[in-house]
Amino acid sequence: MKIYTAKELIEYEEFIADKFNDSLIKAPVHLYNGNEEQIINVFNNIKDEDWVFCTWRSHYQCLLKGVDKDLLTKDIMEGKSITLCYPEQKIYSSAIVGGSIPIATGTAMDIKRKNQNSHVWCFVGDMSSETGTFFENWKYSVNFDLPITFIIEDNGVSVCTDTKTTWNTRENFYKNETRKIIYYQYVSKYPHAGAGKRIQF
Repeated sequence: MKIYTAKELIEYEEFIADKFNDSLIKAPVHLYNGNEEQIINVFNNIKDEDWVFCTWRSHYQCLLKGVDKDLLTKDIMEGKSITLCYPEQKIYSSAIVGGSIPIATGTAMDIKRKNQNSHVWCFVGDMSSETGTFFENWKYSVNFDLPITFIIEDNGVSVCTDTKTTWNTRENFYKNETRKIIYYQYVSKYPHAGAGKRIQF
């Protein structure tokens, strides 16, 4: 896997944001910002043989898992930003809320049954982590000790809705949970979708 610095990751998303704002990308994009150090720290533990499952926001994961930058850029430009999948690098993303979670759990179950050494890393947002799909899969993974880690990336919002207000809570339910969970908070300069300079749909 190629090693990227936080500066390089930021520059890549800014490049994609410019292309989107110039109307050169004719489909939705979801951009990262503000979590570079945290995601690099996670990837310090991810091996080539590991699986990575993502939401619709996965540019950083693709780069850090070793997807060729030119291929990634081509696919984003062709409108695949929120559905990037690269079997060779064992990375899968889904535009469906919670869509990748049960697939990640199933992959971890298969790894355990076959007594393999690989691991599954499943990235989810803070609002997705509040869904029943997440809770059931996390609980199953804990109870059966599956080789999976869920990374909850908390930017505080789901689309334009504040997560804590929605659930009438002070903090994410899993914030202090350590069983198969890595949790971190970040603040992005980009909106939930798009790059902030033009209407997406």
